[in-house]
Amino acid sequence: MRTLLYPDEYLESTYEIDFNDLYCKGYRGILFDIDNTLVPHGAPADGRAVALFKTLREIGFETCLISNNKEPRVKSFSEKVHSRYVFKAGKPLPKGYLEGMKRMNTTEETTLFVGDQIFTDVLGAKRAGLYTIMVKPIHPKEEIQIVLKRYLEKIVLFFYFRHRKKSVEK
Repeated sequence: MRTLLYPDEYLESTYEIDFNDLYCKGYRGILFDIDNTLVPHGAPADGRAVALFKTLREIGFETCLISNNKEPRVKSFSEKVHSRYVFKAGKPLPKGYLEGMKRMNTTEETTLFVGDQIFTDVLGAKRAGLYTIMVKPIHPKEEIQIVLKRYLEKIVLFFYFRHRKKSVEK
């Protein structure tokens, strides 16, 4: 079970991911969480997010936002970054991820996921068979239910980093 909670990569920010390298490795579609992955929780798409999605299109990626939020939040963000979207995705269930891949016309082998939470984002993406990149939350301000999950995430991340360290030492 623990491997479903471990991301394939853990990085400081979405904006430091080497997307050119991922494209060279055969990935063609990227599913993104929005809140605290691309912008602070509840914030509109900013210049940095718009520029990232423009760059991703230039590289050749298809993109899709996948969120448990309601449509007005997700649609307004998607319109600014020019991306497909799935709202009320039901993360961590795989159905929203599968719908996102369908909309991008990609497969689990050619799709990756970027998000900031273990128990929704990473778990759901792993259940859908995807490569996962977890990033640190952009901003500490979050809804209370997420704040509570962050305490449990700290425990999982402790063991994740210990596991990674042991893997590197071998």
